[in-house]
Amino acid sequence: MTLTTQIANQHFKSCLMNAAGVHCQTREELNEILDSQAATFVTKTATSQARKGNPEPRYVGNLHGSINSMGLPNLGIDYYLDYLSELDRSDLFLSVTGLSKEEIYQVLHKVQDASFNGLIELNLSCPNVVGKPQTAYDFELMHEILIEVFSFVNKPLGVKLPPYFDLVHFDQVAAILNQFPLSFVNSVNSIGNGLWIQDQTVAIKPKQGFGGIGGAAIKATALANVHAFYQRLNDSIAIIGTGGVASGRDAFEHILCGASMVQVGTALMEEGPQIFERLNQELKAEMTSYGYQKIEDYRGKLQYMEG
Repeated sequence: MTLTTQIANQHFKSCLMNAAGVHCQTREELNEILDSQAATFVTKTATSQARKGNPEPRYVGNLHGSINSMGLPNLGIDYYLDYLSELDRSDLFLSVTGLSKEEIYQVLHKVQDASFNGLIELNLSCPNVVGKPQTAYDFELMHEILIEVFSFVNKPLGVKLPPYFDLVHFDQVAAILNQFPLSFVNSVNSIGNGLWIQDQTVAIKPKQGFGGIGGAAIKATALANVHAFYQRLNDSIAIIGTGGVASGRDAFEHILCGASMVQVGTALMEEGPQIFERLNQELKAEMTSYGYQKIEDYRGKLQYMEG
């Protein structure tokens, strides 16, 4: 029984890891992920300069999921590049973005010139920066950015996408992504601009309470996006499934839909890095119940009803 997987010629001992944004802002948090039974880590999404993010309170979780409007708090790209250079490993993920296309290029030029030789996750899907739309909902802009990015980046790079809801949008986005040598697609980020109410008051402070929905509430949407892109993307583009993973069964379903790796966000926030020991055990038990020995035995083999 093995949970090993592969993305961009990198081999991982498990298919489970954290999602960017959760337990990954500081060296201490990232070291705790490495010391857990996670396969690897992805850093907090880094911008050109450190950001404090939106005012508190900006995260609330409950049994049905979570809402957040973090606003990309991070310690800046130099902090993460310095830390990653000390680790000197090629099986780690660095998440990056910018508040403009020019900042995206600036950050990626710095990563390209650095000694870091791991995997880059370009976040085109943050819904929680005040006054900034999600890049990946502007298909023309996303295409423009990827043309420029792949003119100078030759390190393994993937994109983190927002959820899409119309089948034609899956077709249109896949047609863009298939033009580029992407190593992976991460699907999905939180569902933007939900609203939770506690008593008679919004649950979080930024944006008059509007924030990204995560956790159990978005699993069905995440699974649909994973499978839609598995059906449409080039075989060379791996898929990382993110959204609603709190059990081994949840991870199993992401893989069944086509994911090669699975990221954990809301449940990691609630339970801490020890969650990966439980998830690994539960996923193995789920696989055993179906007679599977490795994730490639069932990855992408979602069944359909006849007739």
